[in-house]
Amino acid sequence: MYMALDLTSRAEFLRHLAPEAGDLASAGFAARIAGTFTLKGPQDFLTETDVAVENFIRAEICAAFPQDAILGEEGGGDPAPHLWVIDPVDGTANFVRGVPHFCVCISFCENGVPLLGAIFHPVTGEFWFAQSGRGAQKNGAPLSVTATTDPNVACLEMGWSRRHSISGYLAAQGHILTAGANIRRGGSGALALAWVAEGRSDGYIEASMDCWDCLAGMLIVKEAGGSVLPFGPVAGEGLGSLGTLTGSHPVRACTPALAALLDAGLSLVADPDR
Repeated sequence: MYMALDLTSRAEFLRHLAPEAGDLASAGFAARIAGTFTLKGPQDFLTETDVAVENFIRAEICAAFPQDAILGEEGGGDPAPHLWVIDPVDGTANFVRGVPHFCVCISFCENGVPLLGAIFHPVTGEFWFAQSGRGAQKNGAPLSVTATTDPNVACLEMGWSRRHSISGYLAAQGHILTAGANIRRGGSGALALAWVAEGRSDGYIEASMDCWDCLAGMLIVKEAGGSVLPFGPVAGEGLGSLGTLTGSHPVRACTPALAALLDAGLSLVADPDR
């Protein structure tokens, strides 16, 4: 593990880096021209801002911590024991349509386990941050997940991916709605996780997420007292493991009492006939 001083220096660096990257994303949002994007795949958008923000973050990390590895959504990279994971604009589909619901998402991991997580909303200035073992904060104030136990008063968010069948998603939604919970979808998985950590939502599930979308948010939820699945198929390895970071995996983060309900929903996405 890193010595405390090493992690502390990275935490302080990240506290400054995320808002600076957010300023760049905000400028790109203000200057965007409607319809100016490319597609990496169906419903998978890319803009000049995604690339510019990631390049900025990479350059800052390389200057400050040249010994650390970087894995980014746009620029790629290889998992390594000491790794920065970057999503320069999470919620690009919102960004390209002028919907002000997107964020910069950065985590720092050791052996695949996030030790630092930052999510910055460039439009609102909201900044969620967590350091492993030291709790979660929003704009410096402590965070806590809700104490919701009854699905009939729960508000949940559910992500969507073309990697799974429509019938699976409909089965999962039916299960959750039948239990009495409300479902919404905001189009940014990272912000959805941040909202769980501060109690705007009671839980979030998505059947297939990449590490740059979720590791920071999962740490923030965990440090806010929430329940999260390990990232990847191997149980007992914390939030992640080094060998799973290049794959996509299910994500569930919630107030603890709703974990069973959301786990059942996730299983239905993969196998709607259960």
